[in-house]
Amino acid sequence: MNYQPLVKSKTYLITGAAGFIGAFLSMRLLKEGCKVIGVDNLNDYYDVNLKKSRLKKLERLEGFTFIKEDIADKKAVDKIFKEYKPQIVVNLAAQAGVRYSIEKPDVYIQSNIIGFYNILEACRHYPVDHLVYASSSSVYGANKKVPFEETDFVDTPVSLYASTKKSNELMAHTYSHLYNIPSTGLRFFTVYGPMGRPDMAYFGFTNKYFNGEPIRIFNNGDFENDLYRDFTYIDDIVEGIVRLLNNPPTGNEVQHKVYNIGNNKPEKLMVFIQTLEKALSNALGREVEFEKIYEPIKPGDVPATYASTKLLHDAIGFKPETPIEVGLQKFADWYVEYYNKK
Repeated sequence: MNYQPLVKSKTYLITGAAGFIGAFLSMRLLKEGCKVIGVDNLNDYYDVNLKKSRLKKLERLEGFTFIKEDIADKKAVDKIFKEYKPQIVVNLAAQAGVRYSIEKPDVYIQSNIIGFYNILEACRHYPVDHLVYASSSSVYGANKKVPFEETDFVDTPVSLYASTKKSNELMAHTYSHLYNIPSTGLRFFTVYGPMGRPDMAYFGFTNKYFNGEPIRIFNNGDFENDLYRDFTYIDDIVEGIVRLLNNPPTGNEVQHKVYNIGNNKPEKLMVFIQTLEKALSNALGREVEFEKIYEPIKPGDVPATYASTKLLHDAIGFKPETPIEVGLQKFADWYVEYYNKK
């Protein structure tokens, strides 16, 4: 391991800066004294007010510049690179969600394929020290071998979203090979925490509880063969990214690496739900129990996500370890305060 710390004198460009991971990463970099250029199109895939709340927090910090643009707009991306000449680029702008990709495929091609191509082209014409980009655990498809390792076969995605993320890895590999762009892809495993994405299950369950609605659990009600998920707390994700930023792949081979970034400790979906109920009970000072409806597993869902984090740990001396009891309590406390549920 030859880990190099953050370089504060560099300019960091973060796309998707009003998104969940983008905002927390930007906050961390700004608090460390870095200069951050944040780009986001503030689309309405989920509540824009939540994105604006994250942005407000960022705009209070010194060194932050926000640009409202869409990375699918090639001219806009080129202009940003030409004007700000970032040395480190973190591409987190993407259309997220496995199930939504079945309903609205066009958006995924625009943002995840064309948008990422525009970022790669900009990195080619305005050379950068390191491009870090978001991939996803969904690239493992219906892989039954666990834990998932970066060397596993990932040519059988089961959703368009997963296909776009696998495409990103191939595109980054090619651009790295052709134009010597040091690139790192991160396969995120179910990221959660305060100010998270409302389309994620834990957030949706909480919304339904306060709306007096039952939650739908897509596991056939089969507790013995429950779905397993590797839930990763937002602070762990940010720590992993920060440690990688000034540690681009080097050497004579293609300067492109892919890492899993997950908790390496999968939890049964039902255990996660029970832990969320307990966290909300603590936050509210009264007992919380969700009304539950069990349904068949959804198309595109996989039985288990479970990350091997050995490569990441070998590279930067870190692996996510926040237990769900801690992470979900922080989420519950934030939710109750933010939505004034006391």
